[in-house]
Amino acid sequence: MALSRLHLLLNKPPPRPCLPPSSFFSPLSSSFHVSSRRPRPTLRFSFARRLLCSKSDPPIQSDPIRGEPAPSIVGDLLDYLNESWTQFHATAEAKRQLIEAGFHLLNENDEWDLRPGGRYFFTRNMSCLVAFVVGERYCIGSGFHVIAAHTDSPCLKLKPRSASSKSGFLMVNVQTYGGGLWHTWFDRDLSVAGRVILKDGSGSFSHKLVKVRRPLLRVPTLAIHLDRTVNTEGFKPNLETQLVPLIATKTEDAEMTSEDKKIAPSSSKSAHHSLLLQVLSEELSCDVSDIMGMELNVCDTQPSCLGGGNNEFIFSGRLDNLASSYCALRALIDTCQLPGDLANEHAIRMVALFDNEEVGSNSLQGAGAPTMFQAMRRIVDCLAQERLREGSFERALLSADMAHGLHPNFPDKYEEHHRPALQKGVVIKHNANQRYATSSLTAFLFKEVANVHNLPVQEFVVRNDMGCGSTIGPILASGVGIRTVDCGIPQLSMHSVREICGKDDINIAYKHFMAFFRSFSDIDKKLSVDF
Repeated sequence: MALSRLHLLLNKPPPRPCLPPSSFFSPLSSSFHVSSRRPRPTLRFSFARRLLCSKSDPPIQSDPIRGEPAPSIVGDLLDYLNESWTQFHATAEAKRQLIEAGFHLLNENDEWDLRPGGRYFFTRNMSCLVAFVVGERYCIGSGFHVIAAHTDSPCLKLKPRSASSKSGFLMVNVQTYGGGLWHTWFDRDLSVAGRVILKDGSGSFSHKLVKVRRPLLRVPTLAIHLDRTVNTEGFKPNLETQLVPLIATKTEDAEMTSEDKKIAPSSSKSAHHSLLLQVLSEELSCDVSDIMGMELNVCDTQPSCLGGGNNEFIFSGRLDNLASSYCALRALIDTCQLPGDLANEHAIRMVALFDNEEVGSNSLQGAGAPTMFQAMRRIVDCLAQERLREGSFERALLSADMAHGLHPNFPDKYEEHHRPALQKGVVIKHNANQRYATSSLTAFLFKEVANVHNLPVQEFVVRNDMGCGSTIGPILASGVGIRTVDCGIPQLSMHSVREICGKDDINIAYKHFMAFFRSFSDIDKKLSVDF
């Protein structure tokens, strides 16, 4: 499409000149400074891929809570997704935004000094984060209003000893993490990202995040000429032997330096190809000998972007569940930025982002750990300056995880009367067998928040002849003793390397989460159950 036709179609001024190919893998958010007073974003194009890959200039929408203009957060979400290749990067970017918004970083090992009106957060393992805001009129028993989500997504992870070779290729051995649609990882431009443990000159150790933006790895499919039945019998790769990325054609001996050859076979350095270690050292600006350990994910290098004829969709990896995480984070930040935002707040607003949801949450940084409950107890004890009995404060939780939107090619996979549509709002998820934690009471409260602020709500129930997934909702509801509703933004291609959701649903979720923080207390007071 000609440039003049394109910007006329979008009703926007002509964009800046296209970036040269050499800059395609530079950070997409490098020229944007995210803050509570963000500058007007600009529209960017990458004609090399013919994609709208960065911030759009969205129309101003009305704030359903205050009646004021409120900008779309879709452009900021795209930048967050493009920055957050791993759970570590997602947490680090959330940390940066919280500090920029005036939140105070706490350490779990230190004494906490908390005050009404204060904004605080802490991280665990740099893959789990808990942020909270204390209402200026907080008093003991006012309760916690929490939105919980998770930072991890199905992916491939490097094995502890990743180096191998096959038929003249250097291969990188990987493990499958979570329940991914693994066939979608074939023939993608892949790379690595995660964290590396480094040794410094003083003998101390630290962790540093790394992201190799250029395509580094590839899992090639077998040509149809050698697999004639693939389209009739299905593509069923062996995940151990056939889902192995290649990185180069050189043999290991040919690429090894004299220093490499001195490394003992049992050394951690010999566990990974020296070529890979060299790439990492260049990204980190360190020596290969400084790399003491690593935890790396295999990542798709294609940027998150807007798509569709009207640019109404978001095409991206890791929408499950970084889309929910970002909406929750922004809602917390944006509901305590202006003077007076917390003046009449009696409760404590909290966002909890956990790791390892895709594999059961049973880890130090997962929702199965008592992180949130311990934080609640510690916060209340600190504010009360005394130890309190369990059950001395009320709680309410939104468990925000992506939902199944109606797939136009597979409508028979959905229960006839519960078929969430894209662009139609947040979905309440129900399951009689408690795979979701929603109850009639929590669903009512969620809907009432929506009714008060004129926000759409949808509902989902899985078919009786199909299994049902789960979330961190039941884990937190039972482990913490917290009233919980499971909800999510509808999407397609869940757990694919490349997912899709509706642009409108992002803004609706953001508004719904802000409405929850600002008005839940008043709505909850009107409901009497155990009396």
